[in-house]
Amino acid sequence: MKRLWGYVSVIFATIFFGLSAPLNKIMVSEMNPILIGALTYLIAGIFLFLVRQSPLKNFILNVLNREKDSEMSIKPSDYLILIVTAISSSAIAPLLFLRGLSETSAVNSALLLNIEVFFIILMGLIIFKESLKLKSILGVLLLIMGATLIATNGEFHHIILTQNIKGNLLVIGAAFFWSLDTVLSKFLSGKRDLIWISAIKSFTGGLILMFILLFLNMSLRFPLKMLPFLFSVSIFSIGFAFILIYFALRQIGSTGVGSLFPLSSLFGAMFAFLILKEPFGSLQIFSAFIMILGIFILYQNNK
Repeated sequence: MKRLWGYVSVIFATIFFGLSAPLNKIMVSEMNPILIGALTYLIAGIFLFLVRQSPLKNFILNVLNREKDSEMSIKPSDYLILIVTAISSSAIAPLLFLRGLSETSAVNSALLLNIEVFFIILMGLIIFKESLKLKSILGVLLLIMGATLIATNGEFHHIILTQNIKGNLLVIGAAFFWSLDTVLSKFLSGKRDLIWISAIKSFTGGLILMFILLFLNMSLRFPLKMLPFLFSVSIFSIGFAFILIYFALRQIGSTGVGSLFPLSSLFGAMFAFLILKEPFGSLQIFSAFIMILGIFILYQNNK
């Protein structure tokens, strides 16, 4: 049952990640991408701090810690890991990705980001001695195949990895730092107060990006009509998603969580269809089918 809730948690997290794709696409047309990151992470941190001070705190923590196997104390070394993961996922990775995206194609970037799954699995095997059954590899490959079909819209002739090598390497670097965040977060997933952990991580990441904006003397102005999108991404795609990922890491480990990350591409395509009216045709439906099959194989082989 614990593994089931781990899978449910990471799937909900990928739904929230998917929601951010079309909303960020709307915002990036009128806002600096770094400003979007800074504001969403800061808002998410403030939101989580407020939740922790509200009556909801005990209810949420009791639901997350039903098994009574979580750690009450947070040691100085835990805060060090927390700061490292915040810098890795909220500052270094986004900056590398944005820089890489400016020097390579969007299709190449979408394809290369899937290497994050392999980084997570490899680090999980090395650091935590987690196992991945041979049959589970088929499930992972199906998920990556589905994500690749959705990301490239089946237009593989647009993939040219031998050109724009610098941009491609920057995207791979971003994938590495995002995967490092996921794997190191496993050390924090056993803590009881996942709201506090998520709040610190979000707020730290937002502060770092805000300092970068100020250092580069970039404008902090943004249209007020963007506020609903900022709050939606902050609360769901960062705030709730962080808590769900930490809980899932506790239940199924970093390899299990990382294997399911490609699902965010599927949910991103679904939300793009609902919000932006982008096409969701037979290719996307086929991709959804093989990704669901991949989830089934992973779950059945890792009970």
